[in-house]
Formats: sequence, C-alpha cells, structure tokens
Amino acid sequence: MIELNINGKDARVEVDADTPLLWVLRDTLSLTGTKFGCGMALCGACTVHLDGAPIRSCVTPVSAVSGRKITTIEGLSTDRSHPVQKAWIELDVPQCGYCQSGQIMSAVALLAQTAQPTDEQIDAAMAGNICRCGTYQRIRAAIHRAAQLKTGG
Repeated sequence: MIELNINGKDARVEVDADTPLLWVLRDTLSLTGTKFGCGMALCGACTVHLDGAPIRSCVTPVSAVSGRKITTIEGLSTDRSHPVQKAWIELDVPQCGYCQSGQIMSAVALLAQTAQPTDEQIDAAMAGNICRCGTYQRIRAAIHRAAQLKTGG
C-alpha cells in the first residue's frame, strides 16, 4: 500500500512500487486531466507538481512520491478560477487541447517562482512542453496575462 497526498487529499493505492505516477493518477484514481504523451518525459503532457515543482509523471515511479504533495490539473481549482486557467480561456489558447494540462501546470510552476517573467524566462520554463498545434505565441501571451491576473490586473 502506497500513501499519497493528491490535490490536498490523502489516498492509499495498492500498485507496484515502480508503476509510473501517471498511470496511478489516470487508471487507479480516475484523475484523467493529466495526459499520456510520449512516455519518455520529452513532451510535457504528463506534467504535475511534486511539492510545487513540475515533474513528468510518466517516468516518476509512484514509490518516489509517497508522503509528498502532488498537484494535478484537477487540483488547481474546481471552477477554472486559477489565474492561469482564466488566462488560457480568455486568450483561447488551445486548439486540440491535448497538451494543455501539462502546459498549464508548467506555467503555474513558473509563475510561482517568477511573478512577472520575461519572454526568455517563459521560453526557458516551457521548453520541455510540446504543442503539436503550435500555439506557443498564445501560450506565452496567456502566461503574461496570468501574471497580470495574479496581481489584480
């Protein structure tokens, strides 16, 4: 039995210790907002937060996260009121939307560290997230907008 804290709630799962966190989230706990993309930590679709830092859940064994705080896209807000979610909606960022939960989780982590990031800081923080639709300019604009929203703008 592995004990987890996901989105502020305790959970116990009975899975192999080397099971990737992604599959525990999706298949065991039915938290399907986190997506499978490549399975090799290259695309960012599976990004979640571990103690506030973005990680790739597809290559993180569930045993490595026991007793630590995990936040998924579902844990940001129940009503899309998080500033990054609001900015994403306001600027109509997604096309297909598949990568967006990972993009949003990476953006949230960036803004937690850097309140008003430059374009260069955004590009560096988001470099590990691939958008096959190419919405990178809208993603950057939404991160700037989310920074404004966080400060009441």
